[in-house]
Amino acid sequence: MTACDGVRLSVDIDGRADGPTVVLVHGYPDNSSMWSGVAAELGAQHRVVTYDVRGAGRSDKPPGRASYRLDQLADDLRAVVDEVQPAGKVHLVAHDWGSVQAWHAVTGAGLRGRIASYTSISGPSLDHVGAWFREQLTRPTPKRLKNALSQFLHSWYILAFQVPLIPDLLWRTGLMSRQIQRMEPDAAPPEKSDGLHGLQLYRANMFTRLSRPAPRPAEIPVQVLAPTGDGYVTTPLQTEIARWVPGLRVRRIVGTHWVTRANPKVVATAAAELIEYAEGGAESRALRKARVGAGRFAHRLVVVTGAGSGIGRATALAFAAEGADVVIADIDAAAAAETLKLLEDHGAAQYTVDSSDGDAVHRFAEDVRENHGVPDIVVNNAGIGVSGPFLDTSVEDWERVIDVNLWGVIHGCRAFAPMLAERAEGGHIVNLPSAAAHLPSKFLSAYATTKSAVLTLSVCLRAELAADHIGVTAVCPSKRYARRRFGPEGVAKDILRAVERDLATAAHGEAPKP
Repeated sequence: MTACDGVRLSVDIDGRADGPTVVLVHGYPDNSSMWSGVAAELGAQHRVVTYDVRGAGRSDKPPGRASYRLDQLADDLRAVVDEVQPAGKVHLVAHDWGSVQAWHAVTGAGLRGRIASYTSISGPSLDHVGAWFREQLTRPTPKRLKNALSQFLHSWYILAFQVPLIPDLLWRTGLMSRQIQRMEPDAAPPEKSDGLHGLQLYRANMFTRLSRPAPRPAEIPVQVLAPTGDGYVTTPLQTEIARWVPGLRVRRIVGTHWVTRANPKVVATAAAELIEYAEGGAESRALRKARVGAGRFAHRLVVVTGAGSGIGRATALAFAAEGADVVIADIDAAAAAETLKLLEDHGAAQYTVDSSDGDAVHRFAEDVRENHGVPDIVVNNAGIGVSGPFLDTSVEDWERVIDVNLWGVIHGCRAFAPMLAERAEGGHIVNLPSAAAHLPSKFLSAYATTKSAVLTLSVCLRAELAADHIGVTAVCPSKRYARRRFGPEGVAKDILRAVERDLATAAHGEAPKP
């Protein structure tokens, strides 16, 4: 197809012919092949449109900066939309510079009434960027100054691309391509031509837009997918935009700048959820909890074992009071049913599960995922007490307390942690070792041994899952829990605080340790 200034754009259409139309807009220094994995995931249910933006791939590569200004890029996108769907609305998913130009389009007049939803990844509106930087510097706080400095350090390449000749030479010699590969293993080897011509995107737009930002609101459903390890666009820069985007949703996904290549299923799943909602479907729990200002635990899915009484029941009720949906499990069906009744509308389901039975715990976890989704928070609370001197504790008692207190936690972590990691949106696991892990007693040898093991397991697992942005907390109710009658509700309060702050350990009634 041909743009308004005569530039020919290469456009491809694939996927389900009668599905909602999704236009994927790539960034720099990519071309439309960057979307191959995401397009394949979306294609079963959606009509997928990809195109090479001007200067990239098989599209024309006009000379001069004027051909790469945002107004022209937005008009190219309008032309593509008109070509592939002359009437009705399409959905946009964009990355990097594709997001920059898509923001310009969805906040302008050219595509008003033609866009049903927009999923943005690692590319903010330049007008929003200009206003954001002004706010950080003119209304400074330590946090804002830190955020501004961090983004400046992430943006070193933008200044470098303004220098005449040298960036061009680096592309021609292949040095720039190799540097990108070293910095971003998930990026595909860039085409030299794409890198060279795409430099004009920075030279034509950056300083003119940033120096004179205009208020550009978006009036459509928008979600921002912010990779946790993005080396170019920090999370605050691309997500602190709620003033211009009513109903903004923000989802932090585990990955680097090119998460679109490294984990296309996660990107496609998130985009498909917003598309379904914009098409009149139900709003998924993931979208509800991603709404800016939704509350610290609102719409989270929480699983609590041993929830039939005591700390487990109190924890379930505390999360429900914060707007979470709670799945409870207990070996005592009647006790679990009573807890579910107390949870009222926030009780998602109850299960009768013996935590010492590994197969049963894994079946439970799979059923939760199938019927309610992947949980955000898992509280492994189920446990039993065994007291008495070591010499009077039978092998059967040892086996039972180890099966429930230690293996129960191991089974819970093994069943749910892989789900959280695969979803790539973080999460939290809470284990309850109790104060016996720190204060062994001659009358609690079996119990204290299992609780010490749970504490050590929690510390090890926290280190292992940190890269997946899954927090692990060991909550140890101190002896003052019983002596001063703090009650299960006090422990539950500590659990919620520990999850919110992502604490490694917390002892009820004592100072939490970060």
